[in-house]
This record gives sequence, C-alpha cells and structure tokens, in this order.
Amino acid sequence: MILIVGLGNPGIKYRQSRHNIGFCVADAFVKDTGICKSPHIRFNSDLKKTEYSGCQILVVKPLSYMNNSGTAVSAIYRHYDDVEKTIVIHDDIDIEFGQVRLKRGGGPGGHNGLQSIISSLKTDMFDRLRIGIGRPPSGKDPADFVLEKFSKTESRQLTDIVNLSVDALKDYAEYGIDFAMNKYNCLKS
Repeated sequence: MILIVGLGNPGIKYRQSRHNIGFCVADAFVKDTGICKSPHIRFNSDLKKTEYSGCQILVVKPLSYMNNSGTAVSAIYRHYDDVEKTIVIHDDIDIEFGQVRLKRGGGPGGHNGLQSIISSLKTDMFDRLRIGIGRPPSGKDPADFVLEKFSKTESRQLTDIVNLSVDALKDYAEYGIDFAMNKYNCLKS
C-alpha cells in the first residue's frame, strides 16, 4: 500500500492558505481517481482509501495542526503493516511559486510539519512532493506568510498547480519516485 500524506491545518480559517496546499492536492487526488472506499476519521486524521493503476493507496490528512502531524502519521504506521512507500505533500517557501518538486528523503528544511513526522517516525527516509509557494516579501515573517491565503494572481494558477501535482502523484504511484522526479522536477506549471 502507498501512503499519501497531505499536510495542512484543519478548519475554515486555514482552508485556502498556502500552508494547506497539501490538503488541497490530497483531496484532488482522491477526486481524480474517482474511487473512495470507506472514508473515515481515525488516528486524528481524515483517511480515504483509493486505488490507482492497481495500487492500493491510503490518502491521509492529519487533523492535528501542522506542527503535530507526526503523531497521526506514526499512529497510522503502527496500525497498517503493509505500507510499502510514503509520500508527504507539503508547501515549500524555498521553491518558486508554481513549481513542483519530488524528493527522496532528507531533512525538514525548516518545515515544522516535516520535522514532526521525522521526529515521530525516527527517520527522514520518506518521499516528498514539494509545492513551491515562493518566498515572503521582504520584511514579512515567513510564519505569517504561509498562513495567508494565496493572492488573486496566485489563485488563478492554483488549478494548474494542483492538477500537475495530482499527475505527479499518479506517476509516483505507477512508476516510482525516480521516474516522477525525472519527469516533474524540471517543469513549471
């Protein structure tokens, strides 16, 4: 089974924020596959089972706040013993807005959601789908920037970015991380 973890914060207040792009892509992936078996809340997460190209996939949106995502992910790991690979979808301020990058393992890069998962799992060896949100304007606190809603200009591009991210996840599921990195790491939506 493939575990897809979309990072974000629960609640209406954060729904359209930059930090919640992981939730947005996770939802779009489930919708795109057209299959959602037994959606439910468990392990302080919104869980949806789906499949793509013969792969069983569990799509997870931790309902704890971003900084506590690891608790939910580690509970899922303890319960499901058939997780073959994991990919975490998250925003990245070090990548230009609109770019999508896949990565195998690595540190948290200043992302508290990733840090929580790494600390809880005691490993950084999981894959990532990093979605560029760009750097904050000069003088803007990055913590405030990621919690803000996308600008009107950015919002007009979100559908394309989300669709590109869903395509990357489908290729990841079917062909693996290396294929997906080679195909998407050079593209801009």
